[in-house]
Amino acid sequence: MTEEMIIAGFGGQGVLSMGKILAYSAVMQDMEVSWMPSYGPEMRGGTANVTVIISSEKISSPILRQFDTAIILNQQSMDKFESSVKPGGLLIYDTNGISRHPERKDIDIYRIDAVEEAGKMNNSRIFNMIVLGGFLKIKPIIKFENVIKGLKESLPPRYHDLIPLNEKALERGMEVVRQI
Repeated sequence: MTEEMIIAGFGGQGVLSMGKILAYSAVMQDMEVSWMPSYGPEMRGGTANVTVIISSEKISSPILRQFDTAIILNQQSMDKFESSVKPGGLLIYDTNGISRHPERKDIDIYRIDAVEEAGKMNNSRIFNMIVLGGFLKIKPIIKFENVIKGLKESLPPRYHDLIPLNEKALERGMEVVRQI
């Protein structure tokens, strides 16, 4: 099993954190992992993406041109990466700020209104965990308990009190993701 994915959006949306949590979670499951971030010089608001490869075999290269899965969180990323999803692949996107929805017919497309759901949960910072929960519902390649372990590894100890909220956000994402 190999899953090659890109997570892309604006800096500050938790793009890199989402990839890091997936990577740590896969390590907890004794899988091979590659995590390769890419971001502009801006602290927040610039573009950011991360390539994550999770595999049961050795990973030969972290450089990818096509992806099994793309998680898209802004219009610029949609424009750049929609065409990079392999035929038969998966594209998940948050509808907030998207003016042109995905148009491909040869991939599975899911939407998740994560910004809206994070607002309902009174914490915009859990947006990325809602998205991650949606992904895990569609592709349960990582066990839920390992995602929680991955959260503990990737979050600084001073934020460990937020793990129960993040767990609820993951569960909410699993409930609200919808196929187009």
